[in-house]
Amino acid sequence: MAKESSHQAHTAGIHRVVVIVDSNSNPFELGCATEIFGLRRPEIGRDLYDFRLCSPEPSTLMRDGFFTLTGVAGLEAADTADTLIVPNRPDVEVPRRPAVLDTIRRAHARGARLIGFCSGAFTLAEAGVLDGRRATAHWQWADAFRLRFPAVHLASDVLFVDDGDILTAAGSTAALDLGLHVVRRDHGAEVANSVSRRLVFAAHRDGGQRQFVERPLPDVPDESLAPVLAWAQERLDSPLTISVLAARAAVSPATLHRRFRAQLGTTPLMWLTGERLALACRLIERGESRFEVVARRSGLGTAANLRTLMRRETGITPSAYKRRFGPEVS
Repeated sequence: MAKESSHQAHTAGIHRVVVIVDSNSNPFELGCATEIFGLRRPEIGRDLYDFRLCSPEPSTLMRDGFFTLTGVAGLEAADTADTLIVPNRPDVEVPRRPAVLDTIRRAHARGARLIGFCSGAFTLAEAGVLDGRRATAHWQWADAFRLRFPAVHLASDVLFVDDGDILTAAGSTAALDLGLHVVRRDHGAEVANSVSRRLVFAAHRDGGQRQFVERPLPDVPDESLAPVLAWAQERLDSPLTISVLAARAAVSPATLHRRFRAQLGTTPLMWLTGERLALACRLIERGESRFEVVARRSGLGTAANLRTLMRRETGITPSAYKRRFGPEVS
């Protein structure tokens, strides 16, 4: 593997993402980080991130000896990271090497954003940066995590946790959810949707959704929610209710609720609100500055409701979102 990523040098003004790869690291999460942060985006017309890999050793044996990673930068590359993704590995009981933990502590002290995928939460906690903070990890390690790190507030039944400058994802595919969340936070909903389309992956799953579903594959007859979801997405400005969605799916509201929980890990109302908020963000990014119009076209009703939901879900107001992600005024 080449020492630099597809971005051969640290381009001035572009957010640098650095991934630390250590012995026995998981290849899947490394692939997720590379796909989301490391690829060029010709369909967008600009680079989103400057991306590098680094390791404490010249040669790193990946999980279960699947392959060896060579030719990446040393740990000193992490000292230039704006966002640092820490190692994750299945042997969570094995202590992380001190050089890696010291690198994480330095990054945190200088204000870099830290990300842990899956068991990466163990790495962050061992570095001491999660004490008193919210985090998540894969559900199968929740009890072990709580025993080792009682000062961390572990949310064991969510996809990911955004605690500002430290973000953690629960498991393998949740790394994609968190990665897209970061892109959305950095570059807006429209860009995140473009990245998700290239991945052929859901554009938005809220971090509060459950880590696993009761029945990943529907029985026969097909009970997939896909048809009613697609129908609702075309009518978000309409007065959709749970009863309306249930009628469209030809089931009772109670059955609809059970299927949402089983297949999506969320409720119909939470899903509908999330879709409407994502549409509102896209409308603002495309230049609609009248927030009453944005609220009406996205089905959120009033500008006041739009402001409340955007502040709750994105941490900023519609006006701030417009300044950050709206079309540039020439």
